[in-house]
Amino acid sequence: MSVLVVGSVALDTVETPFGKVDDALGGSATYFSAAACHFTDVNVVAVVGEDFPFSKIDFLKDRGVNFDGLIQKPGKTFRWGGKYHLDLNQRDTLFTHLNVFEQFDPVLPEHYREIPYIFLANIHPQLQLKVLEQIKKPQLVVMDTMNFWIEGTPESLKQVLKKINILIINDSEVRLLSGETNLFLGIKKLLQLGPQMLVIKKGEHGAFLFNNHAYFWTPAYPLEQLFDPTGAGDSFAGGFVGYLAKTGYVCDKNLRKGVVYGSILGSFCVEKFSLDRLREIELEDIEQRYQQFVRMTKIE
Repeated sequence: MSVLVVGSVALDTVETPFGKVDDALGGSATYFSAAACHFTDVNVVAVVGEDFPFSKIDFLKDRGVNFDGLIQKPGKTFRWGGKYHLDLNQRDTLFTHLNVFEQFDPVLPEHYREIPYIFLANIHPQLQLKVLEQIKKPQLVVMDTMNFWIEGTPESLKQVLKKINILIINDSEVRLLSGETNLFLGIKKLLQLGPQMLVIKKGEHGAFLFNNHAYFWTPAYPLEQLFDPTGAGDSFAGGFVGYLAKTGYVCDKNLRKGVVYGSILGSFCVEKFSLDRLREIELEDIEQRYQQFVRMTKIE
């Protein structure tokens, strides 16, 4: 099964205790695609400006990512700047210049509208709804969101939640959206809003998969080098949704394996700046790390 991702393609300026990059390739759709393309065909809907260096996405095109839905508009490309502390869970946003992304109006090419697996990256809930209105027969809809939309557009966000299958979110966002301080009570409340499942990202502490019947947890892959956490969440989503699309069958076993593959792609992402590490890896590297995960978590 192929996957459609609707999100951002951006240029990031990132500083960590280990170095700095300027105008590096970034954006939710980009990180997602770099992870998911190892498993399935990926189709992108996004917008860039006249200044965007298209050579930066050549490696994704070489891996089969379809950019028919990437539109170039007059103006500058979305830019974001951030500085991470020694504790890489802490960062300061230095600037956010939406530029052409501020007027992003996702219109799907006709041949995209039959795609069965959908990932709605972190964009305005009204845009997520507009995308869903254009999809003819979605089989699986997964979405991401953030505290900005939770606080600023809660009613629109709840409309989207009624139409999706899986919500990917972190634990602080669960508490903010549900109004519950207890994570598990918050998850139960969110499952009543529409999604059948939640995937809770907990960074260095792994990830949880919840539905109304059971839950599954996987640890984060232990790393000796961690340079840049930017895009790790979208890389996780790419591994998770990409693997599910590869199987073409959403069942408990595949969901659990999808969470592990998501964690693996997220672990590769943080090992270098921007998409440099994701650019290097092949499916063999992913499978090798998956086997290490199996050995690391095996009880018997």
